Amino acid sequence: MTGCSSGFGLEIARYFLARDWHVIATMRVPRADVLPPADGLRVLALDITDPDSIRATVEAAGPIDVLVNNAGFGAASPAELTPIATVREIFETNAFGTIALTQAVLPQFRQRRAGVIVNVTSSVTLKALPLIAAYRASKAAVNAFTESMAMELEQFGVRVRLVLPGRAPDTRFGDNARAHMHGLDHEAYADLVKDVFARMLDASAPTTRAQDVAEAVWRAATDPSAPMRLPAGADAEAWAAETH
Repeated sequence: MTGCSSGFGLEIARYFLARDWHVIATMRVPRADVLPPADGLRVLALDITDPDSIRATVEAAGPIDVLVNNAGFGAASPAELTPIATVREIFETNAFGTIALTQAVLPQFRQRRAGVIVNVTSSVTLKALPLIAAYRASKAAVNAFTESMAMELEQFGVRVRLVLPGRAPDTRFGDNARAHMHGLDHEAYADLVKDVFARMLDASAPTTRAQDVAEAVWRAATDPSAPMRLPAGADAEAWAAETH
């Protein structure tokens, strides 16, 4: 599992550990103290933007039954004012890192003719929203990659699923995004920014809990009848219903 230092990844790791699974929790800077002590827990360093780190971590992990790609980050910025360096950084982590780690694990799944890949993306791929163009595009890319890959791997007995969380104000996602936000104070976008953030801070609006995501990932990993896309959270479920 990737991105386990906080938020969704941390809760996913806790959820699987509580059900007596052996969990390999990865994060950029390993911190075993964020997870409950367990015989089945291993914490490994992983930078999914670094090919050498991916190679070393997959080798250290050994046989894997389920790969959960959760690591990612986003930032709210007008598309016009998002530095291309920030766009590349978002894609490097959210899309290219997910693809690279998946490619590193797939040979063992194919050879064993078994395995599950769960890619955690976002419910914003279901509905266009302003100020998150680069983030939404990176997650939509993973959706497309995942769905095509699923068709390729079915012949090998490998299952592939998507989990689409909604907005989760109780995680550190927003805090991690702040350093990558640009142009929010530009006068041309002032009214739009004000409106978007007012809606984001609306306490009465449905949101997603980290446990919602953990439960959806669990279903994706353990239930062969689970659909390709599993929305996670009240808001994500509502948006998914609107698209049908």
